[in-house]
Amino acid sequence: MNAMRNKVQLIGNVGQLPEIRTIADGKRVANFSVSTTESYKNAKGEKVTDTQWHNVVAWGRLADVAEQFLEKGTEVGVEGKLINRSYTDKQGTRRLITEVQANELLVLTKKH
Repeated sequence: MNAMRNKVQLIGNVGQLPEIRTIADGKRVANFSVSTTESYKNAKGEKVTDTQWHNVVAWGRLADVAEQFLEKGTEVGVEGKLINRSYTDKQGTRRLITEVQANELLVLTKKH
């Protein structure tokens, strides 16, 4: 059961081109967002569509895959774990962020 303690699986659409960086030790990292959408009927019987945005971080070979195959609108499957971190913005305000650290990335639509 340890493998299920912090596991996230998403299927959604990429929000923008991945931001690719190489950090000091030569590792490559890709940052991109994925939207997931679900529809349901509310108490009045009206159809409601709810879209959530998820920040995704992909390292190493997954960053290479993201750079090569992902563009805005690409349907993608992501499996990973949730990471919470904080940083201080340029105005000195402490910000909290939750990201999905990808360990699997599956491109579900072909690149245009």
